Formats: sequence, C-alpha cells, structure tokens
Amino acid sequence: MNALFSWLTDPAHWSGSAGIPARLGEHLWYSVLALALGAVVALPIGALVGHGRRGGFLVVGTANGLRALPELGLLTLLVLLMGIGLLPVTLALAVLAIPPLLAGTYSGVRNVDPGAVDAARGMGMREPQVLFKVELPNALPLILGGLRSAALQVIATAAVAAYVSFGGLGRFLIDGLRTRDYPQMAAGAVLVAVLALVVEGLLALLQRAVVSPGLRGGGRRSPTATVGRPAPAPADPDPVPVREPAGAEP
Repeated sequence: MNALFSWLTDPAHWSGSAGIPARLGEHLWYSVLALALGAVVALPIGALVGHGRRGGFLVVGTANGLRALPELGLLTLLVLLMGIGLLPVTLALAVLAIPPLLAGTYSGVRNVDPGAVDAARGMGMREPQVLFKVELPNALPLILGGLRSAALQVIATAAVAAYVSFGGLGRFLIDGLRTRDYPQMAAGAVLVAVLALVVEGLLALLQRAVVSPGLRGGGRRSPTATVGRPAPAPADPDPVPVREPAGAEP
C-alpha cells in the first residue's frame, strides 16, 4: 500500500507524454469514440424495433451474443485483419458498448404506455412524430441506464488498447507487467476503477437532470398516505328511514 501511494504521489508520474494526465486523456478518447460508434449503431435499431413491436427476439439474441464475445480475442482478430491502428481498437470496444445501448433503447421504447401512443396517433401524429415526441422521451430513463452500463464496461475494458501498443491507462498495466513493477500495475488498476466510478457518477447526475421527476417515479406522496395499511372504509350513507305500516303500535 505504501508503494502504491508513493507511486501515485511521485511528481514524475504526473507529467510528460507518459504521465497520468496524458494516459487518462487517451483512455477517455478511446472510450468516447467507442461509445459514439456504439450509439450510432444501437440507438436507431433499438428505437425502430421497439416502435414496430417486431423483431424483439432478434434484438435480445444479438445483444446476448455480443456480450459473449471475448474482448481480447476480438481485438486480436481485428488487429490481424486490419493491422495496428485506432480503428480495430474502436471497433472492439464499440462491440462491447452495443448490447446495453441496444437493450436499453429497445426496452424503453417497447414498454411505453400503449395508451399514450394510441392517444398520440389519435391526435393525428405520424409515426416518426410518435417515436420522437412520445416514445423516446418516455424511454429516456432506460436509454440513459443503458448508456451508463455501456460507459462502465467500455472504460473498464479500454485498457486492452495497450495490448496492441496503444496508450491509455492500460499502459501502466502492460508496462508494469513487463518490468515487474507491481506498484505501477496496482496504480493503473486503481486509476481505471476511479475513472469508471467518476464517469458513472457524472452520468447519474446527467440522468437526474434530464429525466422528468414523473418518469423517475419521484412524485411526492400525499401527507395522509400510509404505508402497509389499508385505506379506511368510506362512511356509510345516511340510513333511509323505514316507514312503519299503518295501524302499527308506536
């Protein structure tokens, strides 16, 4: 632990092209590119399939199949086919980002209240208007949830870029392993974990800022509402007077 703290607090590791800020910027750049590419592929497909209510089994099967791909093996295959470059790294990480984005978008659009969709169509909205003005705004919580999951997975896995001679925080892991510098390896792992947690927190704040309280389920309860108790029974109406038959004794 002392060796890890000493490595992180060494000023020499915070400057230059191989310092922590430079590696952090490279790591974020790879991650943003992969997330952008994954979003370009996953969001339109998930929205259209969810809107059309058809092909859901294909979306689920594709998402599960992509999750099962070994990331390092995929990256190695792409490098062998394309050569060393930024494109195979971005493609490999984008494959990792597509499943949560695809599943979140499809589930969000598919589970929009059918009554709201029918009402929009009854008002004369065309199908693109229904999708963009009704379904996607209501699906925003699940879409952003998929984005958060994708960001965590991509940031945690972007360290594999160093395996094919690229930069990023993974350089501390690869270089430390080669030279048996275990404090450097531990520092790389800690930095990746901290970066993932910080990005997760920022995306959570973004989700809270852009999603309306009604969609978050954050509506206030009535002051008189009770939890776990049945509502009191309504008071009986005024009894109807019974007329006594004529001739009956009082």
